[in-house]
Amino acid sequence: MFSPAPNARGSLKPGTLYAIAGEDDWIYYGQVDQGKKIGFFRFRSKQLVLNEEILTNTVMSRVNVVYSSIGSALRKGSWKLLGIGAIHKELLHSLSVVQWPVGTLTVTIWTDGKKSGETRVEDPKIQDFEIIAGWDAFYHIPGRLRVDFEGDDSNTMIGGPIRRERRLKEESARRAPNMPYHQLPPDWVPCR
Repeated sequence: MFSPAPNARGSLKPGTLYAIAGEDDWIYYGQVDQGKKIGFFRFRSKQLVLNEEILTNTVMSRVNVVYSSIGSALRKGSWKLLGIGAIHKELLHSLSVVQWPVGTLTVTIWTDGKKSGETRVEDPKIQDFEIIAGWDAFYHIPGRLRVDFEGDDSNTMIGGPIRRERRLKEESARRAPNMPYHQLPPDWVPCR
């Protein structure tokens, strides 16, 4: 944890860099993109590092973090504002996400806020696309970053990309086979 900042406010200004206190004393890093999403880097450290070092790493995930929760996380000392840097090159590209309505296997693809098509959840091209969601900076992001960083797609309790959400549904069906709302539809294609 960082020192609490009682008067801190979150910022979604493009280029803003944050440090996030994760599990086991790891520090993760994220940067705001031009669309106000936060890209998190495939990099973690035990001590804070310079912004320049952070930006030499690749982006592992890019999600919508609820704005008000960023300020709350800063005030609690879970997040730390590091300043503003040049936007990482991977965060300059368009972001495609999917909307997966309950009760269907058809998803809608959205690119930069505009509908760009539909497909089925098992489409190999979308397995790394995020499902449209708002993540809480304090309650959700630290656990999510650990799972993303360690590449643990077997963790079915933390959502994220389509592949992980499909595994979560399969695990729920396995654990509660008699619950109608956890049963998989007949045309379900198992996740590999």
